[in-house]
Amino acid sequence: MTTTLFRHPHIHTLAAEAPIDGAIVARDGRIVFVGEADAAREFAGPNAELVELPGAAVLPAFHDAHIHSGARVLERLGPDLRDTESYAETLELLREWADEHPGDAWVIGGAWNANPWTDGAPDRRDLDTIFGARPVLLSTIDGHAAWANTAALELAGVTEATDDPDGGRIVRDGTGRATGLLLEGAADLVGEHVTGATPEQLADLLDEQQDELLALGLVHLTDIDDLEVGDAYLQLQREGRLRIRVHKMLRDEELEGAIADGWRSYDGDEWLTRGAVKLFSDGALGPHTAHLHEDFEGEPGNAGIAVTDDTELRALTRRAVDAGIAVAVHAIGDRANTRVLDVFEEVADAARAAGLRLRLEHAQHLKPRDVDRIAALGVVASMQPTHCTTDYPLSVQLLGGRATQHYPWRSLLDRGVTLAFGSDAPVEPANPFFAIHAAVTRQRRDGEPAGGREPEERISVREALRAHSLGSASAAGLEHETGTLEVGKFCDFIAVDADPFDSDPSTLWTTQVEATIVAGEVAFRR
Repeated sequence: MTTTLFRHPHIHTLAAEAPIDGAIVARDGRIVFVGEADAAREFAGPNAELVELPGAAVLPAFHDAHIHSGARVLERLGPDLRDTESYAETLELLREWADEHPGDAWVIGGAWNANPWTDGAPDRRDLDTIFGARPVLLSTIDGHAAWANTAALELAGVTEATDDPDGGRIVRDGTGRATGLLLEGAADLVGEHVTGATPEQLADLLDEQQDELLALGLVHLTDIDDLEVGDAYLQLQREGRLRIRVHKMLRDEELEGAIADGWRSYDGDEWLTRGAVKLFSDGALGPHTAHLHEDFEGEPGNAGIAVTDDTELRALTRRAVDAGIAVAVHAIGDRANTRVLDVFEEVADAARAAGLRLRLEHAQHLKPRDVDRIAALGVVASMQPTHCTTDYPLSVQLLGGRATQHYPWRSLLDRGVTLAFGSDAPVEPANPFFAIHAAVTRQRRDGEPAGGREPEERISVREALRAHSLGSASAAGLEHETGTLEVGKFCDFIAVDADPFDSDPSTLWTTQVEATIVAGEVAFRR
């Protein structure tokens, strides 16, 4: 039985207010002592291995409560359009990529954002010119719209006569011609025909990604992608290659199969646990499909899209809870959040009795009454702080001065709501310190907006760190296992180059991880 004593003068357990000048003792992957250094040495015994930790401070490792880890690696197989400022630039990058990557396989990826473009809009004819008969499906950076060429539409059987699916829209021009732009559920018409990486390739890509995540201090993930990604993680575990902990969600279309297989939320072992079913209430701000109580500014008649109607949302939620499966619903617009809370009210008692956490994923724009309802119902607010700053000033332009609270972390915490922080990577960078900076300052990393957006909703460094560790653990039903540095919990922590409690808030995003310890072993050292 190996015993390791990790020594550092500034250990922030996030369970106690003050830091500890002392040590953490690990045995069999768990913390068996945390406290003053001399007492730790006596407890550990003379044969314990001593590790002097680097950096300015020690913190609990991060848990990303909302990450698409499979999408994050798969999008790298295609063109990256996330930083283009014009349609012309976008097309030029696609031409260069096509020249460098010849073949006939599907072209996926993209991560494009048309909001800055003023010289054109996605059109399949432009993709046809570049890629010819090679099928192309390029997703927006938020994943709520896609741009297809003619070859992809034909493979999927999408024609001018195809009706809009429930919860989606096939964008057409003035003549009724499908432009190739597919919003929300319409993208699935083509997406289900995409052939991507093999299971072996996906497992290898996820294996490589672990090094990147550990270097960011991410030891635990709540993965939002489909169960193929879960199977890849299982493969890594079987092969002895899994080095991060994964809490795996499933998608709505996988629910019945999961129930038949006996899926129960929170089942699992120390490395892989089962999570909630992820449902969708609405779209997103980028493609103007978030579901709102009032129309988008300057867009009469467009209040967004209800991706799942109330009847189906209610039925899926009840079906999951009755089967012992927690429910997490994507809701960005204020009306989307209202609709989800209406459904949650009906199952809250049953979920509580079954020990299931109900989660709002994103919860970005809320009516004040719904902030109170989230607290009253005990719903977890799973939020991504960098959305607040990245969306500025677009969200201000699209939503105007309506009586809605935007990214209201302070208001939620003050009402006792559990905040669970994540990144929504690859929509945003996976770096947790970007999220900590955004939550504390409400500013972008370039310092805008001056003074921070709605500064009354800022939270403290301690609150932000806890939301990205203990809050995320609580959302996954794992608060007794991880999230703070306490005896009995996983020995998962990081050493960082600057103590965030002593840092200028504007520099928090520059904090770097010097070492990452997982299950009492050094998994990364800078």
